[in-house]
Amino acid sequence: MMRRTLWPLPALLLCIGLPWLPWLPPFWVTLGNYIGISTIVAIGLVVLTGMGGITSFGQASFLGFGAYTTAILTVQAGLSPWLTLPLALAVSAVAALAIGAITLRLSGHYLAVGTIAWSVSLYYTFANLDLFGRNDGISAIPPLSLGGLQLIDGRLYFSVIWIGVVLAALATANLLDSRAGRAIRSLRGGARAAASFGVDTPRARTLAFVHAAMLAAFAGWLYAHMQRSVNPTPFGLNAGIEYLLMAVLGGAAHLPGALLGAGLVTIVNDVLQDLLPKIIGTQGNFETIVFGVILVLALQTWPEGIWPHIARVRPRPHLVRPDAPELPARSLPPRGEPVLSVRGLHRRFGGLVAVNDLSFTLFAGEIVGLIGPNGAGKTTTFNLLTGVDRPSAGEIEFLGRPLVGLTPPAIARLGIARSFQHVKLVPSMSVIENVVIGAHLRGHAGALRGVLRLDRAEEAQLYAEAARQLAHVGLAAFADRPATSLALGQQRVVEIARALCLDPVLLLLDEPAAGLRHTEKAELAALLRRLRGEGVTIMLVEHDMEFVMNLTDRLVVMDFGTRLAEGPPAAVRRDPAVIEAYLGSVA
Repeated sequence: MMRRTLWPLPALLLCIGLPWLPWLPPFWVTLGNYIGISTIVAIGLVVLTGMGGITSFGQASFLGFGAYTTAILTVQAGLSPWLTLPLALAVSAVAALAIGAITLRLSGHYLAVGTIAWSVSLYYTFANLDLFGRNDGISAIPPLSLGGLQLIDGRLYFSVIWIGVVLAALATANLLDSRAGRAIRSLRGGARAAASFGVDTPRARTLAFVHAAMLAAFAGWLYAHMQRSVNPTPFGLNAGIEYLLMAVLGGAAHLPGALLGAGLVTIVNDVLQDLLPKIIGTQGNFETIVFGVILVLALQTWPEGIWPHIARVRPRPHLVRPDAPELPARSLPPRGEPVLSVRGLHRRFGGLVAVNDLSFTLFAGEIVGLIGPNGAGKTTTFNLLTGVDRPSAGEIEFLGRPLVGLTPPAIARLGIARSFQHVKLVPSMSVIENVVIGAHLRGHAGALRGVLRLDRAEEAQLYAEAARQLAHVGLAAFADRPATSLALGQQRVVEIARALCLDPVLLLLDEPAAGLRHTEKAELAALLRRLRGEGVTIMLVEHDMEFVMNLTDRLVVMDFGTRLAEGPPAAVRRDPAVIEAYLGSVA
């Protein structure tokens, strides 16, 4: 496999030399130009939709921002086309921030509908304002030029477009391989899980949105100087749907899928436009119908896109530098000092009281079990402690600081890490990539440093920490395996390794032993005792009573949201109220 740091050079040479091959017809060069422009837009959608999970039908509008910005500034203001490129990117970024501030508050199908709404609005804005030339658009856009050579020849412009494709793919690959890119990718494992490890999820979604918009604007800038005229038609909803289909058909979670999808959609569309009138014997937009049927069948056959069926897609191995300096570790409180205090905690959901006047205290360096029948309110309590949910009443203090009202990232920054009742790993990422998400708050590099590869020293530290924690939990041999290829019990242990990467003071584990075999439970118990010995405070929810009784220092028992009992495991085991709650009054 070609190293990722070397592939751009042969790709650039191919971009320059390919259009000059004598056997390549001019028509295919022109078609290649359109494929290249579409590929750049689709690369943005890989980040936005494939990685960030944000479905957008409006990327063609950002193409319009790039095209109209350079058209207005070159035709009306007389600026050089090269000078308009950063301005086109800036205009698109500002527009994306403004649109995203409203649209990204939505989720699910509401978000998709929102992108349709502003796509239609922007289309009619372009078509009805004099600034944009209304429906006639803007013509006489000057061509790009290099050293006095005007790039009018399609073969010359082919090289410019495809060099742009290589640069867009390289910048995006660098972004996705950075701390900021992992924040975007972590959204696929659930926003709650990402936020619990310090990921600012609104910021990550906005970054994906702006990155995709800027790539679309770059494509629009190239389109304007290739066509040398612009009008609203290529920037409407239909075009936006087509770009999204390119990304999804090729494989929305894979960068090569952007090229594959753009090529297939462009070529099939062109072939159908020529072929169908000859078969049917009349003119019309019949290619749209046939093309839609083909796409539906393709997506039914390959729901993850075509690229994963062409290439064997596996997470890229990460070379961990054993000589990387260790990350700074936080100081743990002295053993026996109060760490977490919960007083009078309530949580109501309408008429349902999930947590009712719950109080307890955790002390440094102890393992406490939070147990109770199903529906007792244990997971809800964890959600209240980590800021995922907000209490209706009550107080929570961590090392003397109130937690109520803080966001999950703010609570994680204080040193509280957790696992989840239902495993929340990112399916498309390897084991070590999932684990390194836990160290998000221990890094500082932003998106720009990631794109420019100026974050390598910090990345080496973060991955070295992830490798240490994997070794800590006994899963070092699985570091480069896809996370979802592991057994359920192993995935739960991966979540513990991810939590340890936060360097926590308090570790909250929700059913960590579920799905583990007897020997694996023994290994987990040994790990938790080892962590207790290192000064980490642990609270776990668990239904395996033998596991809990032999491991914990104290137990807090809940029933119907209320604290039923508290004390050493032996005393709780004999408590009549606990026996009745678990076995019933007849027993």
